Amino acid sequence: MAISKIKIWNFKRLRQFETEFNPGMNILVGDNESGKSTILEAVHLALTGVYCGRGIRNEISPYLINASAIEEYLSSLNGECPLAPPEMKIEIYFNGSIDPNFEGDQNSEKQDKIEGFSFSIGFAKQYQEEYEKLIEQKDIHSLPTEYYVASWCSFARDQSITTRTIPVKSFFIDSSNYRYQNGSDVYISRIVKDLLEPDDVIAISQAHRRMIESFAQDQAITNINKKISEESTIVEGDVSLSADQGNKNAWENSLVTQIAGIPFSHIGKGAQCIIKTELALSHKRANDAKIILIEEPESHLSFSRLNELTSAIANKCGEKQIIISTHSSFVANKLGLSNLILLRNGKTTRMSDLPSADFFKKMPGYDTLRLVLCRKAILVEGASDELVIQRAYMDTHNRKLPIEDGVDVISVGLTFLRFLEIAECLNVPTCVVTDNDGKVDALMKKYKNYLGENKKPTIDICFDEIVDGADAADGDKYNYNTLEPKLLKENSLDLFNEIFETTYATEEQLRKYMKDSKTECALAIFNSCKSIKYPEYLLKAIRDEQ
Repeated sequence: MAISKIKIWNFKRLRQFETEFNPGMNILVGDNESGKSTILEAVHLALTGVYCGRGIRNEISPYLINASAIEEYLSSLNGECPLAPPEMKIEIYFNGSIDPNFEGDQNSEKQDKIEGFSFSIGFAKQYQEEYEKLIEQKDIHSLPTEYYVASWCSFARDQSITTRTIPVKSFFIDSSNYRYQNGSDVYISRIVKDLLEPDDVIAISQAHRRMIESFAQDQAITNINKKISEESTIVEGDVSLSADQGNKNAWENSLVTQIAGIPFSHIGKGAQCIIKTELALSHKRANDAKIILIEEPESHLSFSRLNELTSAIANKCGEKQIIISTHSSFVANKLGLSNLILLRNGKTTRMSDLPSADFFKKMPGYDTLRLVLCRKAILVEGASDELVIQRAYMDTHNRKLPIEDGVDVISVGLTFLRFLEIAECLNVPTCVVTDNDGKVDALMKKYKNYLGENKKPTIDICFDEIVDGADAADGDKYNYNTLEPKLLKENSLDLFNEIFETTYATEEQLRKYMKDSKTECALAIFNSCKSIKYPEYLLKAIRDEQ
């Protein structure tokens, strides 16, 4: 039992959007404002009728409706053919057999025997006459949401369904947003209640009532109430203090959830996130809580606690469907890059069946999302290469750092081919800058899937095809086919002595110094006020054309 697909119209920033979900893990990634949070909110809103912790029926706002749709509507009112008030709509498609009452053809695809339902916030026809009078007055400058209602309808055309009858439930964990009632987090109070059996709830209600009764019978309270009544001469009848008995669920609003004797609202934000998530994942009523929605679990967590949380999510998800948004490469790697859904320009791209997904799951420290989210990537082996390429880019692009143009220079160690799998899957323009190490044939073999007739339109392998070699005067062998000797070859001994503040007499001595002090030399080049020349293969990587 899970969501197979969602379709969204006019909900917040999403004008028209759809995506499919895996029955298990789903990882939403994308730039800020790409719609990750909106998708999570849409799923939760449709399933529960709750938005920002409140029931939607009394919280309908113009801010829920796409701004462009509202603007078009308002503009049309001044023309001959005014548009109808825009409707927000969410369609939820289920996979598997859930409930025949939800199976039908009342969906945008007009397919029969499809299980699901739609949720909408739109104009209510019973207000048509009143609305037309308002239109005639030409006095509408904002969306008239007072005429809007929220409604649900199954694909079987059943308009009587409610969030209680929808057979799939969701929990929304947002570690960046905290809502408290009387010192207790609203979410954790709800989930703790859900973990209880009906008999447990009754027992708590009875104990809570006895506590209230005990308060009223306390001698100190009795004396105080007597004093108040004696001083109250205007009001007929006794005036007294009493604890509010409320309704049968009053205990939910008055009891505080504690962790190790500390109110939940007072423990660390990271610990709050972990506790919420683990409670949701261990929910006993699996059929009532199948979907876990998690917003940026990395918020407020140290590396070790984040590892703890992601391990819990990976190991305890069981039969539940998890939809998680993140900006963390560690989270995405640990939970499986094959489950990744990239949001870009209102569309989604997937990385299903990524061969290296298991590698990154076991080695989650690699910055894979930098490659996923950039406009163009330049892959290098280490820090010295990264610094030199950064400076080369600045020298050829009006002193702008590559990242300012959406170009990310990423040190990947020896994992070039694994990163290229991601680049190829997502069609990210990518350049590999690598030394030939005097072994061009070996390099050609290594990158055979990206060279010659196998060349990919968006991937370039940049290396010097010339093999340089010589014996040092002292008889030691030196590899002249790495970046440092290539830089020296393009420039001069005097220039680099000036940049490095050295006084080497020969290029051979300087080459050895550059080999032994790669990062220091690269940093000096990056910070130098002197311009240098760069090898052609390096310049190829930083050119704009791809």
